[in-house]
Amino acid sequence: MPRPVTLFTGQWADLPLADLAPLAKKMGYDGLELACWGDHFDVQAALKDDSYVREKRELLDSHGLQCHAISNHLVGQAVCDPIDARHKAIVPAHVWGDGDPEGVRTRAAQEMIDTGHAAATFGVKTVNGFTGSSVWHSLYAFPPTDQAYWDAGFEDFARRWTPILDSFDRDDINFALEVHPTEIAFDLATAQRALDAVNGHRRFGFNYDPSHLGYQHVDYVRFIRQFAERIFHVHMKDVWWGHGSGEVGVFGGHTEFGDARRYWDFRSVGRGDIRFEDIIVALNDIGYAGPLSIEWEDARMDRVHGATESAAYTRRLDFPGSNVTFDAAFSRDR
Repeated sequence: MPRPVTLFTGQWADLPLADLAPLAKKMGYDGLELACWGDHFDVQAALKDDSYVREKRELLDSHGLQCHAISNHLVGQAVCDPIDARHKAIVPAHVWGDGDPEGVRTRAAQEMIDTGHAAATFGVKTVNGFTGSSVWHSLYAFPPTDQAYWDAGFEDFARRWTPILDSFDRDDINFALEVHPTEIAFDLATAQRALDAVNGHRRFGFNYDPSHLGYQHVDYVRFIRQFAERIFHVHMKDVWWGHGSGEVGVFGGHTEFGDARRYWDFRSVGRGDIRFEDIIVALNDIGYAGPLSIEWEDARMDRVHGATESAAYTRRLDFPGSNVTFDAAFSRDR
């Protein structure tokens, strides 16, 4: 069976879910990956009020939509980050509190634990998100940075996230990190290092998203094969690179998305440089049967147009794996 095509609602949080749900169905989606911001999914409301969860499900059901995952990237970011004024804009007020950095990190960790509880209550098995990182700012190794410095960052990640993962385990929920610049893992090497840091915790895996790997020149198809048992969820998101003016490099030049000078930019699915055919083949090879969730971002395109064409492109591209050997007809043992 083809995999369900879903829409990640994070970039649509300005729309009430009651408006987005029928629009998503009209655009061709089978379901929604609900973001824990806007009014799409409120973690604390889900824990405090049984009717909240029931009404969310009824809303989705009324439009023929599934939900396989919820996503709490914004709060997860604050668990390990050096906290600054930008975080106040992305975390709930009760997580920000008085803004004391360690207090924010501690409350963010508890909110992620609560997110696992809420996911279990809602009946999904996967929470996608970010981890933040205490060492991302040292990406470029100057002042001179030794491995002990980075080791301490991965140790900090393990110390803060292992209790969250243990709680997820008790709830029978997987945490899927979206490997991404600014996170503890942003390529294959750091993904393996993060996995090792939590001693291969069975609840720690990945929300595979090729767009954040491609423009770094990371082998995003190899990622699928290397971490086959840890691919808990998949984002379909496109990007192009090498199309800018040459004035801005891979680090982004403090420019905004859509700036023509940029070396890379996100594109509507199928319009960038990601080899999605190779991705589908690799996903079939590892037996991934979960959703293909479109995270739509393209600064140059109307989002309804883009999300509609992305759903159609993904559905056309996806195909079930074979359960027969194609050359079996030539076998002498017939």
